Amino acid sequence: MKKLRTAVIGVGYMGKFHAEKLAASSAAELVAVVDADAARARDIAAALGCAHEADYKTLLSKVDAVCVAVPTEKHAEVVRACLEAGVHVLVEKPLARTLAEADALLELARAKGLVLQVGHLQRFNPAFQALVADGELPLFIDIERLAPFKARGTDVDVVLDLMIHDLDLVLALARAPVEQLSASGFRVLTEAIDIANARIEFADGSIASVSASRVSQAPVRKLRVFRHDGYVSADLQGQKLRYVRRGAAGSATGIEETERSFERTDELAAQAEDFLRAVRERSAPLVSGEQGRRVLALALDVGKLIEQRLARHAAAR
Repeated sequence: MKKLRTAVIGVGYMGKFHAEKLAASSAAELVAVVDADAARARDIAAALGCAHEADYKTLLSKVDAVCVAVPTEKHAEVVRACLEAGVHVLVEKPLARTLAEADALLELARAKGLVLQVGHLQRFNPAFQALVADGELPLFIDIERLAPFKARGTDVDVVLDLMIHDLDLVLALARAPVEQLSASGFRVLTEAIDIANARIEFADGSIASVSASRVSQAPVRKLRVFRHDGYVSADLQGQKLRYVRRGAAGSATGIEETERSFERTDELAAQAEDFLRAVRERSAPLVSGEQGRRVLALALDVGKLIEQRLARHAAAR
């Protein structure tokens, strides 16, 4: 099978890892890496045995597919140029800054018959995939993601930086459309929202509570799904699920606990292979542009509600 010619545009923190996965794939040839920092691009290219460029437009005629990992504010511009050149795109989350930008990219990808995939990495976690495959109706989804402060990612607020990952997981688990949304949050160390909480109510009565912080002292990662017969706690870092259910009558504790562990999966490599498969087969990737647009819409609504609440607080002072 002929290898797909690929490139990575933007080899900062995440882009470097994307480049490593494409370089290691038997289905791809990493043609080049691109970055505004010429020295960085040169060093990464030397390590991976590919070319390096300062301007991504010079290589679009030489590749079949690209991974775009530039800052969010440049997503629409870069992705549009790649699609217009007939190149398939895997873009880091969020898909774009606005729904208008996202819709324009989706329309262009459809018109060109190209794959547009969005990098919601946790969907490739085997524990989460098993949780979705269980197929049981969730009553309440509780997700918490707390992280120490890092300057990286602060070009957007915590909703688009961190919470959007978990909003995507919630939408993957939910069985019904969003019916009601409330949110709160605060600025702490940046001019954007650094702490956020969203409560999402779905038309079937299920509820999700999603919390995110990028100014916490220690990292915390929790995902629990409550169902009619108990709950499931997901350790996404350890790629394990822990089930807690009501025990059989007469059991010593009244509850039964079981655990499922999964063969360790490199989620970033799995995402790259899914992208390459979708390009080869001209089929839908696991996280399509349409799904990226849906979670972007929810994230933007969360951010808007937080800003409105903060404006009311400020007016009342």
